[in-house]
Amino acid sequence: MIITTIGSCCVTSRVKPDAGFEAVLIDKPFFFGKGGVRPEPVKTGLKWTWTTTDHVYVEMRPVQFKIHLDDFMSKDGVPLDFDAVVRLRVTDSVSLISKFGEDWYINNVEAEVINRVRNAVRKHGMNETAIDTAAIEAIDEEVTNGLVSYIKEAELPIELIQFTVGKANPPDSVKHQRIETASQQQRALTEQERKKAEDQRKEAEASRAKADNAYRNAMNMSPEQFIALEYIKALREVCGSGGNCTFLVGEIGVSPVIPTATAK
Repeated sequence: MIITTIGSCCVTSRVKPDAGFEAVLIDKPFFFGKGGVRPEPVKTGLKWTWTTTDHVYVEMRPVQFKIHLDDFMSKDGVPLDFDAVVRLRVTDSVSLISKFGEDWYINNVEAEVINRVRNAVRKHGMNETAIDTAAIEAIDEEVTNGLVSYIKEAELPIELIQFTVGKANPPDSVKHQRIETASQQQRALTEQERKKAEDQRKEAEASRAKADNAYRNAMNMSPEQFIALEYIKALREVCGSGGNCTFLVGEIGVSPVIPTATAK
């Protein structure tokens, strides 16, 4: 039994972190020696350790964490959904694991991000948060500054690379109301443009009538004579441009017959 025990203690295990990773070694001896986190990590390469020594791989490159945020109340009491992204970089793998453990992000960062976004959203209304980019930029800046201060105060060996929150996503009922409002506004604009066109046409017709009446008075023509003249002008315009008109002479005077185009 003694020989077997000693032999098992001498068995080694392999630690081989990939590029961009470090391995933090944690000694857990059976009988002798001091346990705990070793002060130096294993860089990229290969290292043999005792089988009683655990290891934790830590990515040293910037890592992106996505967070979906549900039902954050805006200033005007509308529940909004967001998708946020946090990019962090570990600066000291040994200190991170020894002080905060493998679940350092879940236990020390994620809840802080959620709380700070919630508090920032409460300062802005639904419309400005969902439409105006300035409100989103203000939330980004407030949360970013808060996280930098928190990381420093908590002595977390990490660096905040970037924090970004997407535009707010309001409930479906609010979306439908906004679509209906936009449709009503568009209809109102269309009616305004139609009225504007009709008013312009009315003004043009009034100006034309005024000019015609001035011409009639200048020519000392009665209204009937002016109408007859306009009738002659219309016939000349139609029949004189290849209209091939036929004029019928009867008891009621001369009546033009203007042929219409027929389909072949």
